[in-house]
Amino acid sequence: MHHRPGSGVGAASRALVLNATFEPLGVVSTRRALLLVLGQKAELLASTGRSFRSERLELPEPSVVRLAVYVAVPRDRTVAVNRRTVFARDGHRCQYCGGPAESIDHVVPRSRGGSHSWDNVVACCRRCNSRKEDRLPHEAGLELRRPPTAPRHRVWILALAGQRADWAPYLAEQQPA
Repeated sequence: MHHRPGSGVGAASRALVLNATFEPLGVVSTRRALLLVLGQKAELLASTGRSFRSERLELPEPSVVRLAVYVAVPRDRTVAVNRRTVFARDGHRCQYCGGPAESIDHVVPRSRGGSHSWDNVVACCRRCNSRKEDRLPHEAGLELRRPPTAPRHRVWILALAGQRADWAPYLAEQQPA
């Protein structure tokens, strides 16, 4: 099965997967979402307007699918700490000055016993990162805008979604308070 010629769709196209209860579970490739629908493991709720084609079929490219059967999700599921996830949690803003983030910073430097964990890593601009160097924020005259914490699962789904307009109706109830 191939995309319709000229559709401009690549392997990076994504679909939002909802649990049977409409709770966001994650993001998968549109090909994976289509296989879930074809296997009757999910229902198509929204499409991108593009399509997948085979010799005999033309099927809409999924944008949002809902699982047919409820999947129990462990509430203690953790998200990896890396540049992409820290930027998503911090809204791509420096947690010292509020400017655009370009790197991550360990609040307590690793050389001083700091861990590479959610409560010690923040998004940071180059200027603040250079100013802070291998010191604690107060030693460099910096102050965190908010203390770093592990993201809640639903907030993480919003970050993955990239605020796609076609997913907004399915994520509206998930917005953080």
